[in-house]
Amino acid sequence: MLTSGSSVCLSVGAALGVHLGSAFVAPSIPVGRQPIASPRASQGFTTMSGKALIAQNKGGGHGELGYHLALKLIEKDISVTLLQDGAGKNKDNQPFASYGDLESKGATIVWGDFSEGVGKLIPEGESFDYVFDNYAKDVDTCKDLADCSKAWGVKNYAYVSSGGMYKDSDEVPFTESSDVKESGQRQVEKYVADLGLPWTSFRPQYIYGPLTNKRDYLDWFFDRVVHGLEFIPLPLHGDQLVALTHAEDVASMLASVVGNERAVDQVFNCASDRYITYNGLFREVGKVAKPAVSKMAYYYEPRDYDLKKGWFPFRNNHFVVNSEKAKRLLGWSPKHTITDDLAEYFEGYKAAGKVEAEPNFLKDKQYQDMATARGNQAS
Repeated sequence: MLTSGSSVCLSVGAALGVHLGSAFVAPSIPVGRQPIASPRASQGFTTMSGKALIAQNKGGGHGELGYHLALKLIEKDISVTLLQDGAGKNKDNQPFASYGDLESKGATIVWGDFSEGVGKLIPEGESFDYVFDNYAKDVDTCKDLADCSKAWGVKNYAYVSSGGMYKDSDEVPFTESSDVKESGQRQVEKYVADLGLPWTSFRPQYIYGPLTNKRDYLDWFFDRVVHGLEFIPLPLHGDQLVALTHAEDVASMLASVVGNERAVDQVFNCASDRYITYNGLFREVGKVAKPAVSKMAYYYEPRDYDLKKGWFPFRNNHFVVNSEKAKRLLGWSPKHTITDDLAEYFEGYKAAGKVEAEPNFLKDKQYQDMATARGNQAS
């Protein structure tokens, strides 16, 4: 019997004007009927050992995870359906422009508008063994898919939460038991637990990597090193620690819930086990970009300037999480480090036309004020 509101799980996506990817959408088979060979088999795809649904947001800090997660699941012989918010409006941007890679491997891509409910976009008659929610930011946006998952009897409802929920503290790195804000993501974690779902929550932190559609974290440094900025402004002393995590490492941790009972009813920090300081990141970017003029850091006191959120891409304090629990229970380990990946990232930076792009930060009043303060210090 379906739970309240879960009838949307069985509605017809095509009737709503949703675009289905070219890959086959396998319907459920009523009792007593013989299964029909699927086009997937006739095209040479092997029989999958489970079915996964990925709900992917329009973009931002987690925007590339659906793509990388789908690849990891396919490697595990899991049949993948990816629901993409945005109704096709972002198809020319990455990672969405590369979704053909997924379809060529047998995945089904469904484009649609999530504002009317994720469940309405699920192909008719489908049910899934695993659900990966990379969309919900609060209970209202989670409830639809979580209730469907309950009706399907999923083996795991994996939620992409946020490491940003941890409260600032002098004690780092943060563990899963550290104090958190009562954010929308935290409310989702509580809701799926109260619903009685087998669930896992992941709290990622500062993601970078191929096909990313939020480049702020690293581009902030490359922009200022590459485009002739006289100095690089860093908050306080610049020795604050930060963890930057490759999208493939995040995706591999998410995919590790498949067939893993130790993942159920657990929260996992999802981040690199290698930390770097802002000073260190600035120096490493300089080595890769090789600017003609040597750059110096200017250490500013944030309280002295009216800086908008995001003016500097990281917090003013240490912000790193501990991922040892994922190593212990999930058998996960990261394969990437930021220092090893910066050269490849810079190639992507150049390919995106960022070297030729005209920067606008030189007109930033806050930067001009810092330049004046720096000059006063020198004199």
